[in-house]
Amino acid sequence: MRTRLRRDGALLLMVLPAVALLVVFAYVPMLGNVIAWQSYSPYTGFVDSPFVGWANFVRVFSNPLFLDAVQNTLVITAFQLVFFFPVPIVLALLLNSIVTPRVRTTIQSIVYLPHFFSWVLVVTVFQQIFGGAGLINQTLREAGLGSGFDLMTNPDTFLVLLTMQSVWKDAGWGIIIFLAALSTVPTEQYEAAAVDGANRWRRMWHVTLPALRPVIILLLILRLGDALTVGFEQLILQRGAVGADVAEVIDTYVYYQGVIYGDWSFAAAAGLVKGVVSLLLVLGANKLAHVFGESGVYRKS
Repeated sequence: MRTRLRRDGALLLMVLPAVALLVVFAYVPMLGNVIAWQSYSPYTGFVDSPFVGWANFVRVFSNPLFLDAVQNTLVITAFQLVFFFPVPIVLALLLNSIVTPRVRTTIQSIVYLPHFFSWVLVVTVFQQIFGGAGLINQTLREAGLGSGFDLMTNPDTFLVLLTMQSVWKDAGWGIIIFLAALSTVPTEQYEAAAVDGANRWRRMWHVTLPALRPVIILLLILRLGDALTVGFEQLILQRGAVGADVAEVIDTYVYYQGVIYGDWSFAAAAGLVKGVVSLLLVLGANKLAHVFGESGVYRKS
C-alpha cells in the first residue's frame, strides 16, 4: 500500500482539487435531503423544523399530479429512446462513410454547432418556423392552404416537437462520441472482410456495429440512469403553451412545488424518490450489460 501511495502520490495530488470540488458541490448538498423527513420552513431552518417521518413520501406516492408527472416523464423518455437515441449512430455511420475528410469535418461542425445553443434560442428558432406566426404557417396561408398550422401549441404533437428539438440540438454531440469509437476500428478488419467478399452492408454489420456495441451499451445505461430527467429548461419554456397535462414532468413538478409554492419538504421527497429510482435503473442496466457480456459502467474486480 505504501509503495503504491509513493508511486501514485503525484497523481493523487493532482486529483485532489477535483475530488474536493465534487465533495463540496455534490455530496455536501445531499445533506439537505434531510428536509424530506421534516416539515421544513426556511424561517425556522434545519434545526428547528419538526420531523414528520415518512409523511412527505406518503403524500408523494398518493398525489395524482405527481403520478401524472411520472407518467409524462416515462412516456417522453421511451419516445426519445426509440426515435432520438439511434439518430447519432446512423449519422455517425453516414459521416464515417464519407471519404473526403474536409467534407466530413465541415458537415460534422455544422451538425455539432446547435449543441452550444441555449434552449431559449432553440425554442425561439422552432417558434419562428413551426409557430402560429411562423414560416410554415405563413407559406401555407399565402398558398391558400389554410392558416391553422401551429406545432408549438398543439398538445397532441408535443412529443414529436420535443424530439425534433432534441435531435437538432444534441445529435451532433452523440456523433462525436460514435465517430471516436469508429476511429479505433483497425482498417485491417475492413480489408480482410472485403477480401472475403463482404459488401458495404456486411462490413457495417459484422465489423462496424460490433465495434460500436460497447459504446452503445454504455450510453444506453447512462441514458436509462437519466431516464427521469428529460430536459427541465426545454419543458418549462413550453409548459405554458401546451399545458401541464403533457408538459409536466418530475423536474418541473418539483420546481413548482418547492420554489413556486414553497412546499420544500414535499419537493425534496419527490426529488429523492426520483434519485433513488434513477440509481436503481443504472444498477439494473449495468447488471443487464454484464449478462450480455459487456463491461458496462463498472464491474466488480
